[in-house]
Amino acid sequence: MMKSVLPLAALLMGSAFLLFAGGVNGLILPIRGEAEGFTAASLGLLGTGWAIGYVAGCLRTPSLVARVGHIRAFGAMCALAAIAVLLSLVFIKPWVWIPVRALSGFCFAGAAMIVESWLNERTAAASRGRVFGIYTMVNLAATTAGQMVLTLGDASGYLFFVVAAMVYCLALLPTAMSATSTPKPLTSVSLNLRGLWKNSPIAFVAVAMVGVSNAAFGTLAAVYAARIGLELSDIAFFASIPILAGALSQIPVGIASDKLDRRLVLIAIAACALIADGLFVFGGFVNPLIILSLAGLFGATVFAMYPVIVAHANDHAEPGTYIQVSGGLLLVYGIGSIVGPTVAGLTMTGFGAPSLFMITGSAHIVLILYALVRLRYAPAVAQADKGSFQAAPMARMSTPETAALAANQAELNSDRSNAGAAEQDLKPAKD
Repeated sequence: MMKSVLPLAALLMGSAFLLFAGGVNGLILPIRGEAEGFTAASLGLLGTGWAIGYVAGCLRTPSLVARVGHIRAFGAMCALAAIAVLLSLVFIKPWVWIPVRALSGFCFAGAAMIVESWLNERTAAASRGRVFGIYTMVNLAATTAGQMVLTLGDASGYLFFVVAAMVYCLALLPTAMSATSTPKPLTSVSLNLRGLWKNSPIAFVAVAMVGVSNAAFGTLAAVYAARIGLELSDIAFFASIPILAGALSQIPVGIASDKLDRRLVLIAIAACALIADGLFVFGGFVNPLIILSLAGLFGATVFAMYPVIVAHANDHAEPGTYIQVSGGLLLVYGIGSIVGPTVAGLTMTGFGAPSLFMITGSAHIVLILYALVRLRYAPAVAQADKGSFQAAPMARMSTPETAALAANQAELNSDRSNAGAAEQDLKPAKD
């Protein structure tokens, strides 16, 4: 085990620094913006900006790396991300923060793709699953640590902005000092909406709705927590507990989805998420322990949906299109992520903090209703034709290279041979 991990230590350390800084930056902005009197609508646009930048980064980074190389591109991404954080500190204005947040999303996606490409190139077939698992755990721990560090100081000063910028710069060092060989060009995925719809309509609709829900919550959870009166330490827990719960719930969800119709599993998860939505909207709870428990229930459901959707879509995909399907779904998720925070921010401005969960609940209702329709008109995938469930990090932290890293060697070889065919037609829908 250690023999397969030690050569990758520099890459994993760089990824950890990247996710730690992203965790700090992603939480300090809504907390500080709320303290400065920004409207929920303007804070929601921060999430929209991030999603636009992230999708653009996933699409444009491969050509940038092809032009200047992995190390230079990674250095540029980390440096620009650090500059973006400091600009947010110098100009505390919504009209500055929104485009700066888009720049952060672009840089974060690009840097993550480069790290994952490197890991993919350096990972042997026999250890691919273990390395992907370690990579996922490192990112989860780093993100959570970045969010929890906010409990150690005052969010009204400059400290956390500077810490985030410094750690973004630290992310440069492991790869710059490493002797690891430069990998092959990055995976390039086209946004083939028609092909994705033909492959699996339910996956297409579900991943868009999950993007609306999860991005709205991820952007405005801290704003909701602050407006219902939680202390800073509880706000950090409110943002972190759902991520941890979502990671843990993927184990039982994965077992269930491999044994049952994945659509039924998805409906059940969405129904549990809808219960959490309703309790947040109508419960009127003020006890922090109850609120944090509900946040855990919410996270355990909403952050387990994405890998089920990807697994279901791949059950229908033609051989050799694993990375194209998974990467395409990620970009559709990004489109939902552009819509969700904006709508939720406007709703919170007009109807108060609990209306955040009216938006997430609406997305879950659409998902459930459409899945029920597809259950009636399309047969389930035969058990013999189903692939294995693959646990995955949050879609917000995933790139098309994540799909390549998660692929087994047979899928990877097939996908590499079809890299120039990302626009090919996919298997007709059978879900």
